[in-house]
Amino acid sequence: MRSVEEQLALITQAAMTPEPVRIAIAEALGLMCAEEVQATRPLPGFDQAAIDGYAVRAVDVGGERGLGRDPRQPVDKPSEVSLPVVGEVAAGSGRPLRLQPKQAVRVHTGAPLPTLSDAVIPLAWTDRGRKRMTALRPVRSGEFVRKQGDDIRPGDVAVSEGAILSPAHIGLLAAVGRAKVLVYPRPRMSIISVGHELVDIDRDPSLGQILDVNSYSLAAAGRDAGADVHRVGIAAGEPRRLREIIESQMLRSEIIVIAGAVGGSGSDSIREVLNELGEIDTTRVAMHPGSVQGFGLLGDSQTPVFLLPANPVSALVIFEVLIRPLVRLSLGKRSAQRRTVRARALNHVGSKMGRRGYIRARLMRDAQTQDYLVEGLGGANGAPAHLLAGLSDANAMIKIPANVTEIRPGDVVEVLFLNQQS
Repeated sequence: MRSVEEQLALITQAAMTPEPVRIAIAEALGLMCAEEVQATRPLPGFDQAAIDGYAVRAVDVGGERGLGRDPRQPVDKPSEVSLPVVGEVAAGSGRPLRLQPKQAVRVHTGAPLPTLSDAVIPLAWTDRGRKRMTALRPVRSGEFVRKQGDDIRPGDVAVSEGAILSPAHIGLLAAVGRAKVLVYPRPRMSIISVGHELVDIDRDPSLGQILDVNSYSLAAAGRDAGADVHRVGIAAGEPRRLREIIESQMLRSEIIVIAGAVGGSGSDSIREVLNELGEIDTTRVAMHPGSVQGFGLLGDSQTPVFLLPANPVSALVIFEVLIRPLVRLSLGKRSAQRRTVRARALNHVGSKMGRRGYIRARLMRDAQTQDYLVEGLGGANGAPAHLLAGLSDANAMIKIPANVTEIRPGDVVEVLFLNQQS
């Protein structure tokens, strides 16, 4: 029996980064940047007001006394200076204004600063006059002004190659005028279900038939991992037809996942077809649920192909533990694994000797201590770990060592986050 670490090492060796493509920045969130993006223009592109107020020359309002004051603080000893307001500039204005000594111009946040002005006095520091403004306190030169190039100058690196594009990166790309960016795309994944007993969810199953759960749940798991998923659905028919389906998916996908291909009614036909395309290693892995599984690299392109059991819980656990890391590595993520925490168990959870347990659980926080608490769902209190009921309640998995057969209330265990907002 192969260990989880051995199986994972075998799988992650197949991780490959797809050829980069240029896409709209609106579609690039979470992808790895494949180029160094340099700014070709300054940011901001012009001197602008950082706050609603009046553009002035600092010297005209006693600027030497205004160092770093907070506009929300009360005035202790006002020093009033009155200046005529000779115009108003809104954000987006393209009409240049020139400020003369002893004058003020009303400006809005983001508005270009009039020529010769070197500061903005906030509205809260004035009497808000329209024809004439009385300054109640001074400002220093450069105060409440965003200078041209303060953020980025031409030639600066806006986004580095290899960066995982975050919302801030997307905003920065927009700010430097990049509509598209070169990225490594999401790995394409095909999800196939096999089994003579399967029918799609738009039909009522008759005696002996079951609904195809796997292609839907695994497709969702693939999208959650970051893959570009194509749900093929149920593949049925003669071996020649199965081969055509699989070969067509090998042309369109970097990863293929086939549920029901080990231990199910369609497993023999699938293995017969796959043996014609390459070598699939069907083995037992020291984990539960989901011990029996298969993996291989097929075709000239050496496409990673996974064979999963028909049970939806087992299939999802295998996906989480062994397939998701491959997707994350292909995306260039620094950490392929889920975040783990230590939590105190609230109930009994059973596990199998010699196999690492991955038990569905509900993770929560103690309101007083903020310690993590975890309640086992599958496998708890003697319940079978493979049952589908309660799956939607799980936001975590308890990771039980292979040499432990029971978790007792109060034991501290390792827990994998499944739902990051929990």
